[in-house]
Amino acid sequence: MRTLYRKFVAATLLILSISVIIGLFLTNWIYLNSTKQNIDYQNVGIAKEIVASIEGMHGHQTALTPYLESVGKLGYQVLVINEDGDKRFFGEEFAKKKLSGEARKVMDERKIYHGMSEDSSQAFMMGHFSNDVRNTVGVPFTSNGEQYALFMRPNNKLLFSDIHMILAWFILAVAIFSIIGMIWFAKHLIKPITQLTEATKELTRENFKYELNISRRDEIGQLAQSFTIMQRQLQHNDEARKSFISNVSHDFQSPLMNIQGYADLIKAGVTKEESEQYLGIIDDESKRLSHLTKQLLIITSLDQEAYPMKISKVRVDEQIKQAIRRYQWLIEEKELDVSYNLGSCILKYDAELMSNVWDNLMTNAIKYSGQGDSIWIGLEEKEEELVITFKDTGIGMTQDEMDQIFDRFYRVDTARKKGGTGLGLSIVKQIIDLHQGKINVKSKAGAGTIFTITLPAI
Repeated sequence: MRTLYRKFVAATLLILSISVIIGLFLTNWIYLNSTKQNIDYQNVGIAKEIVASIEGMHGHQTALTPYLESVGKLGYQVLVINEDGDKRFFGEEFAKKKLSGEARKVMDERKIYHGMSEDSSQAFMMGHFSNDVRNTVGVPFTSNGEQYALFMRPNNKLLFSDIHMILAWFILAVAIFSIIGMIWFAKHLIKPITQLTEATKELTRENFKYELNISRRDEIGQLAQSFTIMQRQLQHNDEARKSFISNVSHDFQSPLMNIQGYADLIKAGVTKEESEQYLGIIDDESKRLSHLTKQLLIITSLDQEAYPMKISKVRVDEQIKQAIRRYQWLIEEKELDVSYNLGSCILKYDAELMSNVWDNLMTNAIKYSGQGDSIWIGLEEKEEELVITFKDTGIGMTQDEMDQIFDRFYRVDTARKKGGTGLGLSIVKQIIDLHQGKINVKSKAGAGTIFTITLPAI
């Protein structure tokens, strides 16, 4: 398997290689189009100075040879050709001594030869180092009445001076340490990703307490923080799921056992009065099971990516009043004082879904209200939104409970459990979100709760 570490190193080396190739081609282009001509003209100038000195000797032919030998010792390769075609080298000899047609014109036509810039056989800048007579500059000169041609170029050994060697070692050192640095950086970069991989494997084993020790301030650090938050949320969801399964199993088992037990009693034979009483209990337990099943079906439907909403015009005030009437018997049983301010209002939404919202909020307010407490419901229509308020003077909630009240499967602490599955308010929030609305809760332990719903007025 090709690891990210190997890919990073391979990519780094590939980029470095491509950069070197591009750099060479760019440098070669600059050399061929600019530097090459400048070097040629500089050497032509030097060659002209040399022949000017020779021609200034005025008959001192004996000084010609020592002078050219001294030029050769200064780091130049020199070839002198006389009218008879005799060749004489000063300094290091050329490896290739054959003259081109253009070079012969120095002697035949007394023209200056620009071999360094015009030699077509040298297509790349490495040809600059070619030890060839054609890779020279040539100038004609006259000494003691005889015609000569002088060809010269700097000795390649002169080009590789101490400073050039230092520069070469510097470039090599930079390349080596750059590669080493990139490899180290790759390891440093991949290490936390490896840790994240291990942490992910632990999550698949439902080990939500695996510690991820990554302390960085870059994007990987942010990824690690997000992973930790996800890990905590998954742990919370897993605990909530297990709790939910346990609660739902219990909520199903309890009414089923009651139904079975009272059915067995009726089957065994009881009085008419006892039979009616037992049948009433069986009916209540059946309704309890039906309500639980309905809640589960609703939340399963809402989990679909595109829930098919049935939008229609609905009288909001009438729908809320119907919810109040449905639970009138519970209100009277607890002697609750229920009041409302519901002006006539028509809104477009899914009537069936919103009916669940009013039912859940109403039963929630009744459930957590004590004997003789009060419930108030308000409806306020604004320009672009509709605000519905459910307020009770019941037992209220702590801040920690408010932070989790809309979490699926969550129910308040054991001491305050009033039945239910912990799905009601989660369903409410999902339905409100589907309608692009908002729901907020304010509460204080022992001082009641206020639910505020804001729906867009469309």
